[in-house]
Amino acid sequence: MTKIEPLGAVRERVLAALRQEIIAGRLRPGDRLVERELAERFGVSRVPVREAIRSLVGEGFVYFETPRRTVVRRLTPTDVKELFELREALEVYAAGLAASRSTPQDLAELRELLDRAATATRAGDAETITDINTRFHDRILAMAGNSLLISVMEPVDGRLRWLTRQNEEWPQLLTEHHELYDSIASGDPDRARAHALAHVQANYRSTVRHLFGDG
Repeated sequence: MTKIEPLGAVRERVLAALRQEIIAGRLRPGDRLVERELAERFGVSRVPVREAIRSLVGEGFVYFETPRRTVVRRLTPTDVKELFELREALEVYAAGLAASRSTPQDLAELRELLDRAATATRAGDAETITDINTRFHDRILAMAGNSLLISVMEPVDGRLRWLTRQNEEWPQLLTEHHELYDSIASGDPDRARAHALAHVQANYRSTVRHLFGDG
């Protein structure tokens, strides 16, 4: 007997796949999302596709250009500025907490992520670099030991990953992450906050250059 997948699970599967395609650049700004075509591609009805698209609208990835036309958003300078302002406020704070609360196991996990990022950087594997770098920052948030901080970041986590993917200065990014790791491992919150601030600001400039050709 064939097991029927619950509608909610189908929606989440389609949502996760579409979100990842946008983040990875397989669905590009301006591309249209057509319910019928997506339903055929995923082998599902149009209902979970419609619900997934609505979720993507809420997350800021797509918008209704007209009532019957949904397209992937083009990030504006204001979008990027506001997201990086949020990163600056929260990630700098998290780095200071992580420096004062990290355990040897925490640091070992960060170190492993850096080693994997180095391998992906040498290979020029953009999707893996994005995934590992996101996990690196997520791990620092977890090390901060503040559940409210994590909950504040969750609604914009996908868009932050999308932005991270725009920065293709990967060797420099890896260097900055090594410096951030060293500052957290030092146990000095002030040093960790300073490196986190420098990293976010450098990432902002790189992203603006890539998206808009200035900054």
